[in-house]
Amino acid sequence: MDKFTTLTGVAAPLPLVNVDTDMIIPKQFLKTVQRTGLSKGLFYEMRFDEAGQPKEGFVLDQPAYRDASILVAGENFGCGSSREHAPWALLDAGIRCVIASSFADIFYNNCFKNGILPIVLPQEQVDLLMDDAERGANAVVSVDLEKQEITGPDGGKIRFEIDAFRKHCLLNGLDDIGLTMEKADAITAFEEARSGSQPWL
Repeated sequence: MDKFTTLTGVAAPLPLVNVDTDMIIPKQFLKTVQRTGLSKGLFYEMRFDEAGQPKEGFVLDQPAYRDASILVAGENFGCGSSREHAPWALLDAGIRCVIASSFADIFYNNCFKNGILPIVLPQEQVDLLMDDAERGANAVVSVDLEKQEITGPDGGKIRFEIDAFRKHCLLNGLDDIGLTMEKADAITAFEEARSGSQPWL
């Protein structure tokens, strides 16, 4: 998993509440276990009609936001089913940070496991960042995980809270496998000791 230390990029506004995981990545894109290539299905039903033709107006398809790496969203983002493909699709599209007033628990946890930083802020602060995000290509926002600080286009700063363990994992690029591998020496020593005392195992 890639480390998350600081991120500076365009913030895209998605002022919709209760955006569920089926909206983020519809069911027809769940046949793969690969984490790449899912960006083509990201917000598919908002971006394409029933014939597969592009709709006009979706924020991430607008030139100013095509390279957005931050998403400012409405409350209860990521509700619905527990599909891990949702953060995979966001990550595949280049989104490394989602800011909202609340998240569904499973989606929130899956973000951390896949290198995405979900930031929970009071609604009034989300509204300020949503206004900043409406500036298009000028909506450049910086996120400093070490300082737990967001800097807006005009230099204003917003502090955010994050669990210390999750912060450690993101800063060091540690997913569940990475956390296990930190204990590789202890695991090897245990296996060698057990082989010596219980060779039949």
